[in-house]
Amino acid sequence: MRGSEILEQRGWPEEIRRAILSHADHTGIARQTQLEHALFACDELAGFITAVALVKPGKSLAEVDARSVRKKMKDKAFARSVSRDDITKGAQELGVELEQHIAFCIEAMRGIAGELGLDGSKAGTSS
Repeated sequence: MRGSEILEQRGWPEEIRRAILSHADHTGIARQTQLEHALFACDELAGFITAVALVKPGKSLAEVDARSVRKKMKDKAFARSVSRDDITKGAQELGVELEQHIAFCIEAMRGIAGELGLDGSKAGTSS
């Protein structure tokens, strides 16, 4: 909520601030627009895909596919703070199959893998 106030002071549009507030159920702001649904649907999933990539030998999104993400979703100990329910609910809100949504997000993230540090260039190094 405080972040929204800061963004408002900095001139960010209401549409963006509302999308940010609605992306988590605990704020009580209902998702209404496509932007709001998309942000919710991709937030938890992006974090989970990142976690899956980081446990791959090359620490690269090139090694991640929808099947491997779905398999890791079944492992409740893996990235336990990521809500599997939110991931599933996000795809439902967008009206797409979960597998399709996961594949789409992986592809989108691959387009900026270098910026995310998930292109494999840091594989084998400790941070």
